[in-house]
Parts: sequence; structure tokens; C-alpha cells
Amino acid sequence: MTNSMTYRGYTAGMNFDPDDKVIVGRVLDVDDIITFHGESVAEFEARFHAAIDGYVAACEALGAAPEKPASGKLMLRVAPGVHAAALKAAARSGVSLNKWAEQALSAASRPGAPASPALTAAEPEPAYKQPRPRVRPPRAA
Repeated sequence: MTNSMTYRGYTAGMNFDPDDKVIVGRVLDVDDIITFHGESVAEFEARFHAAIDGYVAACEALGAAPEKPASGKLMLRVAPGVHAAALKAAARSGVSLNKWAEQALSAASRPGAPASPALTAAEPEPAYKQPRPRVRPPRAA
């Protein structure tokens, strides 16, 4: 059983408060705090819709874009060398490329968090590797 409700792309979690005998709701997956409550499911749903409509209207009145929850789907275009290096790093880590990219993005999006050594191993290989210089011993005179 899912204790959530969705409206206009926003999802609200539902919890019953036995002391006040109301269903308490909070919009999930956004940093802004949007809460509401209702004494019945119908009232909860109406208050949820009103809270979202009010949030969007308030953002528009302030000239700010309302925060929208992320879908979890991300399409990236990267250089083939970066793609190949990421595939190799994921294989070395024993995870799928999606899981590896999720870990890399998660680590990179937290300021000050140390990166995992497996995630830093995805440096793209240069398209052309410089040959190692050959050192010859001096000729005998």
C-alpha cells in the first residue's frame, strides 16, 4: 500500500496523526517545505491540490520558478573517450554504468565529500599516447 498522492508532478506523503485525527501531508522530493492536512481522504486531496496551486502561484508572483521534483532520468552526451573510460571504471567497480554514474554524480554534487577512488579512475584516455623516450647508453670512444 502506497501512502502517497500525486498532483501536477508533485508527490505528497501521507501520515495519520492519531492525536488530532487528521491525515498530515508533506510534498516530497523538493527543498521547499509544503505541508497540509485533512480530516478525510477527500479533504486531504483538496488541500493537497490547493497547496500545490498556491505554491506555484506564489512562486510566479515572486518571479521565481517553482521547484519541480526530478524524474530520475538523465540523458547525457559525452565524448566517446569519456564514455569508454566510464564503462571501464564501472566494470572495475563491479557495477553497471548507470549505478557508477549515479555514484559519481552523487559524490560530485555533495560539496566537500571525498570522491570514491573507483569514481576518480574514469579519466579519459588520451586519443594519442606519447611514445616513451628511448635512452641509449653513450658510445664508447
